[in-house]
Amino acid sequence: MTDPTSSAPTFAGMHLISEDAVAETPVRVAVDALEAALREGLDPERETPRSRLATQTGEMLIMPATRGGYSGCKLLSSTPDNASRGLPLIQGAFLLFEDPGQRPVAVIDGTALTNLRTPAVSALAVRHLLTRSTGEPLRLTVFGTGPQARGHVEAMCALHEISEISLVGRDSSRRDRLAARLDRTGTPVRVYGPGSCTEAVTGADIICCCTSASTPLFDGALVKPDAVVVAVGSHSPHAREVDDTLVARAGVVVESRASTLREAGDVIIPLAAGVVRPEDLHPLRDVVTGRAQVPAGGPRLFKGTGMPWQDLVVGVEVYRTHRARRSPAAASDPAPGLPAEV
Repeated sequence: MTDPTSSAPTFAGMHLISEDAVAETPVRVAVDALEAALREGLDPERETPRSRLATQTGEMLIMPATRGGYSGCKLLSSTPDNASRGLPLIQGAFLLFEDPGQRPVAVIDGTALTNLRTPAVSALAVRHLLTRSTGEPLRLTVFGTGPQARGHVEAMCALHEISEISLVGRDSSRRDRLAARLDRTGTPVRVYGPGSCTEAVTGADIICCCTSASTPLFDGALVKPDAVVVAVGSHSPHAREVDDTLVARAGVVVESRASTLREAGDVIIPLAAGVVRPEDLHPLRDVVTGRAQVPAGGPRLFKGTGMPWQDLVVGVEVYRTHRARRSPAAASDPAPGLPAEV
């Protein structure tokens, strides 16, 4: 005879959070949550790294994390040939569990979560690395034409006054479509091909690299001394978006030394060449909390590869926003295990 308690509806009340629902969470909320987590003692060096599983057509990425009253895991597939199938390169889902019973409470669109989380981490880095007054309009250049490029434009525009956006991309049709979409924001948008982007680099206060390139996108000597460069497109030790010249000139900030030395070709390759030393890498946590000061007198480079704790912190905010919008009573009832503001 079946034990009636064993058939309890484990998935009853689970929230299925779509791409559109993820978009309801403002990027500033995600940025502030990430900053609060680091200030409250989260140490990325001690976090569980993601693991990889090779598949017949690509790989699976498994990214678990736990903090406070929540745990979660993002499962992503990465399929290089998906463009020919009309499918995204990255697909997946994030499963969120809530204490005390570790009940599954939400399944979040994994691609949408990544497209919110990655720009939010970059925006947090830029918040702490810009040396110019935030009251001055800034010129933004973004390499790439995909969801991460769009997300980084939106994040930087949400947190800073942007006077001009420059888009650099190989695919002119995708670049022009993104430019037309962004042009509706009222901020002037200029477009460049990879071979004619010198002006876009030399004039930029913020440069975001959001591509699948395996070799440097521009000459690092062209970057302004007070500019901030963000490189997030690669998480392979053999690929890079920035060159040795930029790394040699810049103060380098990373999500964690451990994850960077495993995955970040933008840093691993210059390290092997003797351009930079491990002790020259400043963890973002130390910059945010004031434990580290990035040297002045040159550009600042932030290298991100993505870490599971970031998905959890942002995923919790997405879950809270989703609940609050659909259940007004829930908005005044903080979820157990974490303070009202993560």
